[in-house]
Amino acid sequence: MATRTFVALPAAGARALELLGQGLSVARTAAALRDETGEELDIADFVGDLAALGFVARIGDQPVPDAEPPPASLPWLRPHHVRHALHPALPMLVASLVLAALLVLIRRPDLLPGYHDLLWSPHGSLVLLTGAAAGWTLLFAHELAHLVTARAAGVPGRIRLGTRLQFLVMQTDISGIELAPRRHRLTSYLAGIALNLSVASALVLTLACTDTGTTAHRLAAAGLLIALMPLPFQLMVFTRTDLYFVLQDLTGCRNLYGDGLAYACHRYRRALRPHRAVTAPAPAPAASSTDPPDEQSTGPSADPSTGLPPHERRAVRLYSVILVTGTVACLAFMAAVTLPADVTLLVRAARGLGPGHGLARNADAAAVLVTLGGVNVLWLVTRWRDRTSRGPTATN
Repeated sequence: MATRTFVALPAAGARALELLGQGLSVARTAAALRDETGEELDIADFVGDLAALGFVARIGDQPVPDAEPPPASLPWLRPHHVRHALHPALPMLVASLVLAALLVLIRRPDLLPGYHDLLWSPHGSLVLLTGAAAGWTLLFAHELAHLVTARAAGVPGRIRLGTRLQFLVMQTDISGIELAPRRHRLTSYLAGIALNLSVASALVLTLACTDTGTTAHRLAAAGLLIALMPLPFQLMVFTRTDLYFVLQDLTGCRNLYGDGLAYACHRYRRALRPHRAVTAPAPAPAASSTDPPDEQSTGPSADPSTGLPPHERRAVRLYSVILVTGTVACLAFMAAVTLPADVTLLVRAARGLGPGHGLARNADAAAVLVTLGGVNVLWLVTRWRDRTSRGPTATN
């Protein structure tokens, strides 16, 4: 927890860590494991890996320098301040609120919002400003829900901007939640969705209590749409959304995205050379005779999912299909729709600037350049930061 870095170790690695923690030297640890397992393990290399992760305080009398972990968001918020966030009754309260809203909508389907509810005012600037303010406020509250529930479980947590394919997102790093009980993990993963649903349900009840046509009713309808719009994005598990972490936890996978990507790359490489013979060594005694020959290979064409337990292997291979299909669809939509539209708007805005145009035209062009151009620049900066400093897995 002190380094904000977490790894999964095999049984021999966990035993080596235990022996080293007891004060045994590298040589004595290797000898003890040789006696226990009958295998010669490279403990010196293992210690080198541990030191690179920041898990080693000193080697002999020589301290090992360690980088400072990233600071936690809202460090003044202590676990005992928010311990009620993990109370078993809280999910029941959220479910009751959502059920009440659904019953209201069944009795009054006219309260279901449409796109026109976003245009609650005839003044476009007012609609945009209030929509942006409400959207960012809800987005921060969504991430704060992740942070609060993780902090209640003793995990520091950190909120920051990130990217998912072409999307700019706000995400919360709750690395360390893996050490908590499953109920606490799932609560932390689903806290953001639960907050959006709670806000949307409360607004449905507000709509039922206000007169149609009033400002309060129009604002509640617009807020309802803003609260619901991020939820379909959560289904895009190939971008590691909140539901991705739920899926990873329920399938018992340690790194569903990384293993799925590795398997997809393996299948892609094999598809590029379908006629090249694959050389595979003789199967090891422990290998299953039902495994395909290519899965028993240890060469460059070896299936990276072979070493996973059977339940993980099945989940990883299925997820790799979702990963490839979803990524291709998202990037194709960006190339065919989003990118041309953005470029067109930016070009029009650039042409609309200058002394030859009126004040209104210049103001409109400047607003487009600042908002749309600013978002794209922020995406590029965030993407560059993430590529140069890979951090622990985050939820968004």
